[in-house]
Amino acid sequence: MNKLLAETFGTFWLVLGGCGSAVLAAGFPDVGIGLLGVSLAFGLTVVTMAYAIGHISGCHLNPAITVGLWVGGRFAAKDVLPYIIAQVIGGIIAGGILYVIATGQAGFDVPASGFAANGYGEHSPGQYSLVAALVCEIVMTMMFLLVIMGSTDSRAPQGFAPLAIGLCLTLIHLISIPVTNTSVNPARSTGVAVFVGDWAVSQLWLFWVAPIIGAALGALAYKMIAGEEG
Repeated sequence: MNKLLAETFGTFWLVLGGCGSAVLAAGFPDVGIGLLGVSLAFGLTVVTMAYAIGHISGCHLNPAITVGLWVGGRFAAKDVLPYIIAQVIGGIIAGGILYVIATGQAGFDVPASGFAANGYGEHSPGQYSLVAALVCEIVMTMMFLLVIMGSTDSRAPQGFAPLAIGLCLTLIHLISIPVTNTSVNPARSTGVAVFVGDWAVSQLWLFWVAPIIGAALGALAYKMIAGEEG
């Protein structure tokens, strides 16, 4: 139960910090943080939570990472579904808190704003196609999982994994926000999509399927290139 609570709170912080920066601060007049700021916000949520709860739950905060670590032999199959449920609950609670805050501004329109939801086609920030979004999410999550497994390998320098993982997520956002608003995390996508409804929910399937495929590929790739773990 401690592990599940840690995953719930950790994912809550990731969605509130990352999506909150996009919804509340990215385009704020004159001092908006922009794409770079949002990218850093997502990375910082992972760094801070990795140090805060990594020793409790492993700090997955992401159903795709949980599945990928299971594929990579780093996580027990019996714990996969409970972790995913905890992560999605944390993401939706964060989406609800963000909804309450954002709608406190006069005239704020959740569907019109996009509410940091992920999308493709006309709902992609750069109008990228479904195929482009699918490939982007698979490849970005694959590399994310590879970095996670490599930086947490017992042969890697100890204590630096949270920084490597957080910086990797920052880089992923710098690359892919224009394509899909960057998911690589089904819980993050679900947490805001349920409050947008309509198109965000109808396109949500891609942001479950692609990250999970990518994470599995990343785990297999790491096992192939790393050989026997230390």
